Amino acid sequence: MSTTQQGTHSLAFRVMRLCKPSFHVEPPFRLDPADLFVGEDIFDDPLAAANLPPLLSSQLTKSMDSSDLTYSNRFLLHHPSDAMGFSGLLLLPQSFGAIYLGETFCSYISINNNSNFEVRDIIIKAEIQTERQRILLLDTSKSPVESVRAGGRYDFIVEHDVKELGAHTLVCTALYNDNDGERKYLPQFFKFVVANPLSVRTKVRTVKETTYLEACIENHTKSNLYMDQVEFEPAPHWSATVLKADELHPVDNSSTGGREIFKPPILIRSGGGIHNYLYQLKLASPDSAQMKVEGTNILGKLQITWRTNLGEPGRLQTQQILGTPISCKEIELQILEIPSLINLDKSFLVHLNLTNHTDRELGPFDVRLSQNSAHEEKNVMINGLQTIVLPQVEAFGSTDFHLV
Repeated sequence: MSTTQQGTHSLAFRVMRLCKPSFHVEPPFRLDPADLFVGEDIFDDPLAAANLPPLLSSQLTKSMDSSDLTYSNRFLLHHPSDAMGFSGLLLLPQSFGAIYLGETFCSYISINNNSNFEVRDIIIKAEIQTERQRILLLDTSKSPVESVRAGGRYDFIVEHDVKELGAHTLVCTALYNDNDGERKYLPQFFKFVVANPLSVRTKVRTVKETTYLEACIENHTKSNLYMDQVEFEPAPHWSATVLKADELHPVDNSSTGGREIFKPPILIRSGGGIHNYLYQLKLASPDSAQMKVEGTNILGKLQITWRTNLGEPGRLQTQQILGTPISCKEIELQILEIPSLINLDKSFLVHLNLTNHTDRELGPFDVRLSQNSAHEEKNVMINGLQTIVLPQVEAFGSTDFHLV
């Protein structure tokens, strides 16, 4: 975080980011005593498996004698957990660190009086400024800080949910009375950049009446992300089902009844780790007809929540995901019934349905039957006629007729 300050003032802002500490890891170079003398398959022998561990244990106990000043046991693996390198200590942040979209920016701000006299009636403001907006985090105009003694300070904490990428500026201002009664204005600017923690790549495939959405999530941060929830919120008229390879039955995302009370988070490793999700989408009846008329291809959006190693939360929502454009059909002609067995040169009955998908009446209709081949004519009857005229069909209504 960079800072800029103008003029000479009695007060000065100091800003520190509040975040969880990290684990202090010391990668060890330690050995199990058994690896120094025997191979890993030695314990396949029942006699060795019974006698060798006590022997090695007694030798290890002797090597841990506190009177041994040679430290010959410093490379021995005394406990299996020692191989992880955790020292039991936590490491405080040594720098401002990276700030990612979807996180909560939390800052500890201290205004210090570096002069030899007291300052009074201090009005403090803290704002976050982005390329699009200014967000007020703190304003003490209605209750100014009465005074800050010489060498003293006034501390406060501000929080902001990061919802924009790019350059951000934390603007801290103070309006105060100096020792000589002069009213002074102190502005300070702390700049930082918000990066994208992950990328979401989607693919949409349509198979007949079913649409499949594949979402690939990639971790761009320097720490592991534990995905608490990657849920697809379908648009109106759509239902969504998440498909998993290790489950016999898919989980319905469109209703809360199918959600698990607890499910373990999915780990996406730092520095480019990925995980894929697959959803099955279907148009929900009874409004599918209206959906086809509107012709919209919005499928929905993804809600993603995660936590870092020490539980710091993050949350992102994708933009609307678009599918294959749905063609606008005002009139739809469907075959409802056709004989399973048709004899050559013999008439047969076909049951058809004509549906109006608009919000207005359409018709009358002139229904004709075209031949498959222009070189060969067939004797085809439509309710006894070659051409049939149907009456008007009401909005979102339908009519049935038969071909013979």
